[in-house]
Amino acid sequence: MTKTGEERAAAALAAAGIACDIVRHGPVGSLAEAAAVRGIEPAQIAKTIVVRRDEDDYLLVLVPGDRRISWPKLRDLLGVKRLSMPDAATAFEVTGYERGTITPFGCLHAWPVIADSRVTGTISIGAGGHGVSATAPAEDVIRALDADVADVTEPIDE
Repeated sequence: MTKTGEERAAAALAAAGIACDIVRHGPVGSLAEAAAVRGIEPAQIAKTIVVRRDEDDYLLVLVPGDRRISWPKLRDLLGVKRLSMPDAATAFEVTGYERGTITPFGCLHAWPVIADSRVTGTISIGAGGHGVSATAPAEDVIRALDADVADVTEPIDE
């Protein structure tokens, strides 16, 4: 029997030894609403963004909820001239998760992960299903994913 995305994520979090709280809150309409129902600040939400580096070469970037990827910073860090975000179908194909549910835990492939340097403290990360998240210490998540930590974001209002 094939596991659902939520089951894959929960199993991967457990296998990584991450003590987390799984929160099931159902659909939300905005980042602010998601933070409110999770009882956290928007900056504590760690969005998982799929980035295409090259043909069949992807990475995942953990971005605080109140920020966005700074493409110049990320390109400089990776030493590349071009990066892009795949469409929803390709993101699903390379992660096994629909947009809005993507998490590095339980992905179909262990893509490299970069965590923005502001992903700290207690964070809430997607857990493989719509309206489902895992709340855990950022340092545990970063360590389990062997993520590189770097300044790769900018405020959304810039």
